Amino acid sequence: MPRHAELPAYHDVVRAEWVDYNGHLRDAFYMLIFSFATDALIDQIGLDDSVRKARGRSIYTLEAHINYLHEIKEGAQVRVEMRVLAHDAKRMHLYVEMFADDGGEPVAAGEQMLLHVDTSGPRSAVFDSDVEARVRALVDAQAALPPAQYAGRVIGLPAQTRK
Repeated sequence: MPRHAELPAYHDVVRAEWVDYNGHLRDAFYMLIFSFATDALIDQIGLDDSVRKARGRSIYTLEAHINYLHEIKEGAQVRVEMRVLAHDAKRMHLYVEMFADDGGEPVAAGEQMLLHVDTSGPRSAVFDSDVEARVRALVDAQAALPPAQYAGRVIGLPAQTRK
């Protein structure tokens, strides 16, 4: 994603307990960091803890996909930039890119399909108008950005190589 864009961001550090036997961030912890970033975005759109409790609303992840692009090691400073690629009355298609230290190239990219939920069911629910307005504002603010580089990828072997 272009560095000049005004994108929601989350910052963290690769912790020792997140590192594998090769000295690299374990694959599961990329998703953990993306999950923490999603929590920050949820707060930004007006669904912080107090609102979630008061309204009985939350966000659930329906689907996630991660592209592991480069290894990172313990102590790396990470930044996750987030884009809402699309939304409807109940869902958001979120795109995330993780950067290490001051690097300009992502070390990982991912997508998540998020669902707004009435927690008394639980069942899907239409976004409250104030939350929907914040989601729409994010989408509108990011509309001029170039396409998300790693969005929409499908896992699979090319047909000619499958045996």
